[in-house]
Amino acid sequence: MIIQPIVEGYGEIDAVPVLLRRLQAELGIHTFQIARPIRRRRSELATEDQVRRSVRLALGTPQCGGVLIIFDSDDACPKQFGPTVQSWAQAEAGAVPCAVVLAHHEFEAWFIAAIESLRGFRWVRLDATSHPTPEGVRDCKGALEERMYDGASYSPRVDQAAFSSRIDLRQAHLSCRSFRRLTKAFGQLAEAAGTTLPTWPPAAWL
Repeated sequence: MIIQPIVEGYGEIDAVPVLLRRLQAELGIHTFQIARPIRRRRSELATEDQVRRSVRLALGTPQCGGVLIIFDSDDACPKQFGPTVQSWAQAEAGAVPCAVVLAHHEFEAWFIAAIESLRGFRWVRLDATSHPTPEGVRDCKGALEERMYDGASYSPRVDQAAFSSRIDLRQAHLSCRSFRRLTKAFGQLAEAAGTTLPTWPPAAWL
């Protein structure tokens, strides 16, 4: 069984499988696989016809048992826009379960929510502290660079997967509603793929 992600950015092509496999390791169940994501432009994830087209493409993955769409909310409200995209996607997918997760405002909100776990890694300052309201930051990439040494810069293509491999998942879960949505959605797709879930999310995260 395959879970097929659909993502927005080039960096997320590598970062999202890293993050999902870490969640899978937390589940302790490996009866399904994570496919290489399909990338679509932001505009293609904001209109019904393009979302449906993207889902049809995902359903072409052999043994596709679930579709997970992840993209940045930017200025959209995840609580309003997310269910709309979800309805479009599920209508196209039919019996195959779909989940939509909007990182609010950007994927990098999850990094600045758990920056202590990245100290000393890829130019993150040793005294870097997590933002108290990471999902209230509009420019999360800029906030991440503020927590890096002078002269260092953040590149999603270069750094996003590496940071995804290191962030404290528990802290991201505690601090970010959108990460909690990701955790819940991943569990639902895993269950739909035939997995009997343990306690999820892990009790230590709550």
